[in-house]
Amino acid sequence: MAIKRAAIIGLGLLGGSIGLAVKEFLPGVTTTGFDIDPGVRVRAGLRGLVGEVCGTAEHAVADADLVIFCVPVGAIPAAAEQIRGSLPPHAIISDVGSSKQTVGEALRAALPGHTVIPAHPVAGTERSGPEAGFASLFQHRWCILTPDEDTPPDALADLQDFWEGIGARIEIMDAAHHDLVLAVTSHIPHLIAYTIVGTASDLEDVTRSEVIKYSAGGFRDFTRIAASDPTMWRDVFLHNRGAVLEMLGRFTEDLTAMQRAIRSSDGEALFDLFTRTRDIRNSIIEMGQDDARPDFGRADHTGQGTKEPS
Repeated sequence: MAIKRAAIIGLGLLGGSIGLAVKEFLPGVTTTGFDIDPGVRVRAGLRGLVGEVCGTAEHAVADADLVIFCVPVGAIPAAAEQIRGSLPPHAIISDVGSSKQTVGEALRAALPGHTVIPAHPVAGTERSGPEAGFASLFQHRWCILTPDEDTPPDALADLQDFWEGIGARIEIMDAAHHDLVLAVTSHIPHLIAYTIVGTASDLEDVTRSEVIKYSAGGFRDFTRIAASDPTMWRDVFLHNRGAVLEMLGRFTEDLTAMQRAIRSSDGEALFDLFTRTRDIRNSIIEMGQDDARPDFGRADHTGQGTKEPS
């Protein structure tokens, strides 16, 4: 492992999980961490999320081989500016955000002359904060790396080794393509979840208590997604605006087609679509990206199971 010292900026779910994973799976790597919130720093120290919780970002990165920004993507430019004068020249700069083009541009502009390799571990839960992290979060999950054409091959290999060392599977992808793919697989589903839960809460002829009491599986799973960190997802939609709007246009067209099929009682069209989408679900299970057990592997039917959502 060429990376011996990793600095984590932001000690919430992802930053904390990286720190815990390094402690468990890469014991030869030293970790430092910083969070702008003093209360988070205290709680992160109590949990032992990193080897040393530092009082400043500059202190955290001073001897780092790798710096990982685990803050909302909208906060990355300011966080990067803060450490500019303290970075070792050889340090690799990365992040964990789910939009990559704008993040890469912001990091390269703020930290000229440094090797920037944006990354996106496709893992997480709806929980947030330093109490939410756990060491196994990245086990058998994909981490997408989006180097540019000037990225040194040895730095890319070092970052890949780091992520594989804490359990992730690596995919190398162009940043623009990543943003389009994630708009379909993550961003639009979150947008739909936020919208449908908001619609249910705004209905005048259905009380909020009824929405909560009679939540069936589909709506209940939407509420899990809609419980995700609002700051993080606000920034995701603003920073991946182009790809999200493109995919939202496609989705709107497909939704209109579904509306026509229902209005005209076109059962064949509905059945064909539902059959194709079930095949997608089966493929996800076959690839090990979800649980095939009834009710998605929950321990019971209250929604309080043991399987961590991704």
